[in-house]
Formats: sequence, C-alpha cells, structure tokens
Amino acid sequence: ASFHAGAMPSTAAVTAHQDGSFTVRIAAADIGTGARTALTLVAADALRVPPERVQVRIGDSDFGPAMIAGGSMGTRSWAWAVTAAADELRDRLALGTGIPAEGITVRSDTTAAIGALAPAERHSFGAQFAEVAVDVTTGEVRVRRMLGIFAAGRIVNPLTARGQFTGGMIWGISMALHEEAIRDRASGGHVGADLAGYHVATHADVPDIEADWIDDSDPRDPVGIKGIGEIGVVGAAAAVANAVWHATGVRHRSLPIRPDRVIQAGVPSA
Repeated sequence: ASFHAGAMPSTAAVTAHQDGSFTVRIAAADIGTGARTALTLVAADALRVPPERVQVRIGDSDFGPAMIAGGSMGTRSWAWAVTAAADELRDRLALGTGIPAEGITVRSDTTAAIGALAPAERHSFGAQFAEVAVDVTTGEVRVRRMLGIFAAGRIVNPLTARGQFTGGMIWGISMALHEEAIRDRASGGHVGADLAGYHVATHADVPDIEADWIDDSDPRDPVGIKGIGEIGVVGAAAAVANAVWHATGVRHRSLPIRPDRVIQAGVPSA
C-alpha cells in the first residue's frame, strides 16, 4: 500500500514567555486524531524543551491560514510551519538579549519553502495481512485477524499513531464487507442516507487487529513526518478480498463482498 505524503502551505506563530513557557498558535483542526498532542511534541522537540512548557492553541482563523485536516496532510503541513517558527525563535533566544514582558513571537509561512521543493515522489507505505473465514452456505465472511506494517516517516506519538493505523484497517474491513452506496434511479439520492440504513463495521465485525511500523527516515524529506490518516485503509480491503479468494477460489472484483455475492459466485470444485 502507498499514499502520497503531501504538504500544503501553512502559517504558525511561536511565543517565548518570561516564565520559560511557550505558546504555539496555528489554525489547525483536531478532528479526533490527536493534533494538539502531536503539535505539542513537535514544538517541544524543535524548541528543545519538555512538552510541559509548551501550550498549543489551534482552531482560530485569526492565527492565519493553515492546511485543513484532510488528505493525510494536516500534521505534516502544520508541523513544518511550527518547526520553522520554533527554530527561528530558538536562534533568537540564543542571542541572550532577554525576553520582554510581552514575550518574543516568531511567525512562519511555509508557502515559499513548499513552492521551492524539487519534484519528487513522496509516499507513506504499508502492507496489510488478513485472515478470514467464509461460510459457503450462508455466504457470510468474517475477518478473524489483521496485521498492518507501515513505513510512514517519523512517528510523533506512538499511541495515537497506532490508533490511526488500526482505525484505517477497520475502515478497510467496512469497505470490503459492508459499505455500499446505492442511488435511487429516479431521484439520484442515496437509498441508505443515514446510519440506520447504511451498514458500517461495528464492534462485532472488528477482529484482532495489530499495527506496527518500521523506521522510515528520509534525509531528503524536509519534514520527516508523513501522514498516517489514510495509509491504514489503503490495501486493507484488497487484503480481505485476497483472503476470500484464498478461502473460496473465487475472485470478487466488486465491493462489498456481500453474502449474496459469495453464494452466487459459488465455490469451485477441487
């Protein structure tokens, strides 16, 4: 599996206070992926101080333009802007001129740096493995266990990263076996327009899922952090479909692999 590691221009501001603390301001969005935690760790690393001395403020357009939380580019884009501001601030503090009452603030804008990037392919990578059981009488497919191994640049927070990876794989199970968008031929609207009629994976569908990663440092990459929001789902449905083929000898090339499709396809005789 692979997913592009893109970045979009963003601005950030980092302020050093007289009490030794720092405030980071960036118009990022935390949609439940741990952006606040990740940016705190990124800023602390760039400033070379403990995370407890860093406060991150996000979600305010007054902080200046920044990338949205999407396309697996949020943390990568924001971290670039935060690191640029923090690096410059650290250099200014090294001059030893003291910190005024209002603090010292440095602002960054990565527009020029991103525009100057040499054309190159930059990706996160992964490999997913699935074990399934197929009841050829009822057509039911059950995923028993899954494993994903990823190479996604610098992992900022292992705890939240694992949640992103496994969450993506659960998303892939849902894609493989449950989710199907059907439109009404007359109106063009979705037949299952709500979660009451649109089947997504639930607890009973989620098996033993494990995710891990390997070191993926790239000295040519200006950030080192790559997006992980979507690499977990890329390849997951294919792994499930391949396991169904291995169990039944039948290739399913339409998703989801519904029970009726399994029954209709049948099982080739040995």
